Amino acid sequence: MPLPPALPVSGSTRRRWLAQAAALTGAVALPAAPVRAAEATPLRIGYQKSSTLTLLLKSRGVLEQALAPRQIAVSWHEFTSGLPLLEALNIGALDLSADVADAVPPFALAAGAKLTYYAIETPSPTAQAIVVRKDSPITRVAQLKGRKVGFAKGAGAHYLLLEALSQAGLSIRDIEPAYLNPADGRSAFENGAIAAWVVWDPFLAAVQRQSGARILVDGTRIAAYRRFYLAATPFAQRHPEVLQRVYEELQRAGEWVKKNPAAAADWHAPALGLDAAIVAAANERRSYAVRPVDTESLAEQQRIADAFSGAQILPRRVAIQESPVWRPA
Repeated sequence: MPLPPALPVSGSTRRRWLAQAAALTGAVALPAAPVRAAEATPLRIGYQKSSTLTLLLKSRGVLEQALAPRQIAVSWHEFTSGLPLLEALNIGALDLSADVADAVPPFALAAGAKLTYYAIETPSPTAQAIVVRKDSPITRVAQLKGRKVGFAKGAGAHYLLLEALSQAGLSIRDIEPAYLNPADGRSAFENGAIAAWVVWDPFLAAVQRQSGARILVDGTRIAAYRRFYLAATPFAQRHPEVLQRVYEELQRAGEWVKKNPAAAADWHAPALGLDAAIVAAANERRSYAVRPVDTESLAEQQRIADAFSGAQILPRRVAIQESPVWRPA
């Protein structure tokens, strides 16, 4: 069964998601080394433009070379956001997902998706923040009371806002929410239509450098902001050895990005449509340290799920511990 959207979306948007996912079902990759089509096992990987480590593997043909001897044919499929990517995993149109923000898996699981956690990036709490304009009189989160705040509904930024408000003695009912994607959020922020914007890198680095936005509070001691990698559970069960190799290559990619910040920024900037200096600033705040999924990261997944269900944003309560977890050898 297709995964019903956890967030309200228009009929046209949902049809576009499903059409994209359905189109992937018959996709065939061209591996770096010859693989006989009759014997090849497909490995369909979904990613976004911001999927730094996965894009690095794609650009270098690393997985094609590593997996060709195992008769694995790799194909790559780009998505614009995390929720439709996980929907494609659930309906069998993808096998692996690149990283998604920590708030995304609970929404997919609440809608019944059969997903396996297979890796995380360690916390990057400063890679998302609540920002105000440089001339704003607002200096504390408590001063957001009664004001309009922009953020993407269901994103990690949404969870950051919920927790920051709670620590300031407020709730989401004390502000005027404006649900905006990053492009619309940037426009509303710069035009003064919202008093504050909750956003993540590289959009955060861009608005800081280009508009002089001031950070009101970031995720430090509020929201850890881990990135999660997921697999379709049937694929994870059938091919643990493939997950092992992908995991190892993601680790190597993360180490390269942190050891070569200038080269990594120069490489990724054109794909993002940003200056290399902005990408470098964003990469500085991102850990890119790929690790096994541990109990601490799953505990925070549960806290995120509980926060969203408590705010009546999730359709039902999610028990994260019921989701399978692949662990490296």
